[in-house]
Amino acid sequence: MSVPMPEINLVPLLPEIVIALAALGLLLAGAWRDKLDGGSLVGYGSLLAILLAAYITWSGMGDDPVETFGGMFVGDAFASFMKMLMYVGALFPILMAWDAIQRLGLLSGEYFVLILFALLGGMIMASSGDFLSLYLGLEMMSLAIYVLAGYRRDDTLSNEAGLKYFVLGSMASGLFLYGVSLIYGGTGGITFTGVQEAMAVGGKEHLGIRLGVILVISGLAFKVAAAPFHMWSPDVYEGSPTPVTAFMTSLPKIAGFAALFRILPGAFESLHGQWGPVVQFLGILSMAVGAFAAIPQTNIKRMLAYSSVGHVGYALIGLVPGTAMGYRSILIYLAIYLFMNMGTFALILVLGRDGIGESIQDYRGLAHKRPVLAAVMALCMFSMAGIPPLAGFIGKLQVFMAAVRGGYVGVALVGVLFSAIAAYYYLRVVKVMYFEQPEAGFRMQVGGFSGVVLALSTFLILLWGIQPGRLLAWAEASITPFL
Repeated sequence: MSVPMPEINLVPLLPEIVIALAALGLLLAGAWRDKLDGGSLVGYGSLLAILLAAYITWSGMGDDPVETFGGMFVGDAFASFMKMLMYVGALFPILMAWDAIQRLGLLSGEYFVLILFALLGGMIMASSGDFLSLYLGLEMMSLAIYVLAGYRRDDTLSNEAGLKYFVLGSMASGLFLYGVSLIYGGTGGITFTGVQEAMAVGGKEHLGIRLGVILVISGLAFKVAAAPFHMWSPDVYEGSPTPVTAFMTSLPKIAGFAALFRILPGAFESLHGQWGPVVQFLGILSMAVGAFAAIPQTNIKRMLAYSSVGHVGYALIGLVPGTAMGYRSILIYLAIYLFMNMGTFALILVLGRDGIGESIQDYRGLAHKRPVLAAVMALCMFSMAGIPPLAGFIGKLQVFMAAVRGGYVGVALVGVLFSAIAAYYYLRVVKVMYFEQPEAGFRMQVGGFSGVVLALSTFLILLWGIQPGRLLAWAEASITPFL
């Protein structure tokens, strides 16, 4: 009896191979050097590896879709788009947090290696062609972030954050796996193309498959912190070191949405009538939680945690109509959210360098002492609130237009209402900076890597708000695998 071997083509995996080899090599290199020198060496090596992987991915954009390892790994325009966002989501937190992790005594090689492994897991999720490779990437990313969340071993809050994220994350993984087992039982396969074929021959009526899809959505909803699976995010975001929080608010969400795309419009497009209402419920609930729960928060990291829940809700609405415009709006929203978020956290880290705390009241009078920094923070807050002509407005406009054109006018109206409510807590930060007097001086200096992140984030928030054409076209071209 011969076992057929799948066709193996390593070329589509070159970005993943670069990141994997870099992570393993830098782990060894860091162990042979003392902590400080080794940490810097591994940090610079990580930056170079991410830039090289990004260059390879960018060079391959526009190529025809390709599958390898028997369809387990897919290289297409969608995967390239999501990976480019993930590179930014890994690169920016390293750049803007370099000073902070030195100050916190976290500048060791393991820190950067864990980021590389998390990035590798997210990349595998974006290119997954079956549930096995998707789960492999999901766990690789999650395990690395569990450790990062509790990276400050001398800090109780950080330890609590790591343990809480691990325990609840394990439960979410269990839900995901149980859902996959039900889908396998109903379809007899785990590849997304095999599931599509099973759906075409009567699989839609299988109760186990329907339940399996709901469980899989629930597991991934935890990873992107969608309500009601968001309960971990405020405590974990607050307790984790701020550089890690910046990383957690970007890469896991992008990877989670990549997985949702591969499974829902990809494998289960014919079941849209079943999963559409589930995603709609999660989206509306997430927008509501994000709008109301952030209002009483006094810690800016907790406020941004609830804010991220709301933004996940807006992005989920793009999935509900099941149209090309809806899918495109999600990619646009994720790209814009990434840079708004990075700009905000870069500023929090710059303020933290001067001993400014994480309370919103610590930002009192920032505009009187550092008007440029206050203007950048105000820009990020206005953009997150969806105020034109900034990029955040374009993101929400695209999502709501997709909902209206898909026949979900009520959902769009609810989204506009929650967006108006959420504007209150963003504008509160602006009020504290501009209309209250400072109790202490601000001496923080912006430069180096943090300055680069702030400048680029600000530039794109303005550019995509005024001229979003290139981003819209890029997102349009990236959703072709699902049309």
